[in-house]
Amino acid sequence: MAMANTQMDTGLALVERFKAFYVDVKHPPLDQIGEIYTENVFFKDPVHELRGVEELHAYLSEMCINVDSGRFEYLDQMVSEGKAYIKWNMHFKHPKLGRKTITVRGITQIEFNERIYFHEDVYDLGQLIYEHIPLLGSVVKGLKNRLAY
Repeated sequence: MAMANTQMDTGLALVERFKAFYVDVKHPPLDQIGEIYTENVFFKDPVHELRGVEELHAYLSEMCINVDSGRFEYLDQMVSEGKAYIKWNMHFKHPKLGRKTITVRGITQIEFNERIYFHEDVYDLGQLIYEHIPLLGSVVKGLKNRLAY
């Protein structure tokens, strides 16, 4: 039982480090990425599939440059041995999507030993991008409303 509690405590600590790493989308501590992720981490979201901490570092570096500001608001989490699900809102401003803050709801699944070797983000790509593009945004929103009834 003590072994399971130790693993759970380690997992909880890693989840908290993970959340702290991403709290500021514009300025994540990329120099600490190797403390969070394994060398051969697999990362997936609705747009990308990346393999390896170097590819993930490059992706996050580019993301930092492209957003004006951003932060994660963590809503809930479930952590078990070697796995966690974290529900969040991401609030961000992107120069190509107007001046207002955009909020996207999503969930992250991570799998880990001492560090994270699997990371998948699930969110509505329409909510992230398409709804904020002139003309296309009104079409996407209109389709969503029609499907809701």
